[in-house]
Amino acid sequence: MERMVNIGLIQMSSSADVEKNFNKTVSCIREAARRGANIVCTQELFKSRYFCQVTDSSLFSLAEKIDEHSGTIKTLCELAAGLEIVIIASLFEKRATGLYHNTAVVIDADGSYLGKYRKMHIPDDPLFYEKFYFTPGDLGYKVFRTRYAEVGVLICWDQWFPEAARLTAMQGAEIIFYPTAIGFPRFEGVRPGITDDHDAWEIVQRGHAVANGCYVATANRVAFEENSTGSGIDFWGQSFIANPDGDVLKRASADSEEILSCPVDLSFVEQVRDGQMFPFRDRRVDSYSGLTKLYLD
Repeated sequence: MERMVNIGLIQMSSSADVEKNFNKTVSCIREAARRGANIVCTQELFKSRYFCQVTDSSLFSLAEKIDEHSGTIKTLCELAAGLEIVIIASLFEKRATGLYHNTAVVIDADGSYLGKYRKMHIPDDPLFYEKFYFTPGDLGYKVFRTRYAEVGVLICWDQWFPEAARLTAMQGAEIIFYPTAIGFPRFEGVRPGITDDHDAWEIVQRGHAVANGCYVATANRVAFEENSTGSGIDFWGQSFIANPDGDVLKRASADSEEILSCPVDLSFVEQVRDGQMFPFRDRRVDSYSGLTKLYLD
């Protein structure tokens, strides 16, 4: 029997005004629900511009406490309950002074706060100086049992690591969501000659969908964000949803804000996992001990 669920992804540009970004996202979530979305996911760190382009300790002021009592969570819980949707939202978490995380929260369709995932893999590349801001996650890989689906959440840089997707799928995830902020860096107005980054980014995630017999849904930023040094990032948008065969069911544009909405049949996850035994049955777990090492010399 079909188990149809409608996924909504919010792809938008961001301003320097945190309140404006938040209100804009809330409006987009409402619009996604109006179009029939049951589960809606924001882009990474949606309340602000992507501040990790520079190292600036004053930007820790953007962080907030994250629990069921915080203002942002209360607002999102009321929104989820009123619309009867699941919300996945990416936030900058202040755990304690000097201790911060890149965190995603999951709120069920009755408005209950189900918990959070803290980003495990933290990049440190030009214009992506996340190690300055974020402590690696310590909650492990998690699946949230929502009204509509078994939902796994990973964040951006986690996309490149098959182990993260596998461990999430092994807990029963039918859909893995990736709130994301990725694009082409631009230094002094010049973009480096790297042209295949986007293709690799999409292909590896479609591979996660195939290898784990699940849907993958990725919400990315869009538009150019300049930083205080005159450099910046052209966020390439192209948020997408892939099915367990790796087919892209829907893809957003590369240069425009968009609310991506797409129905998926969760019964296809069971069908694929029963028909293609490589996701779980044929794994040789006795031969994988090397994965616990950083490198095999």
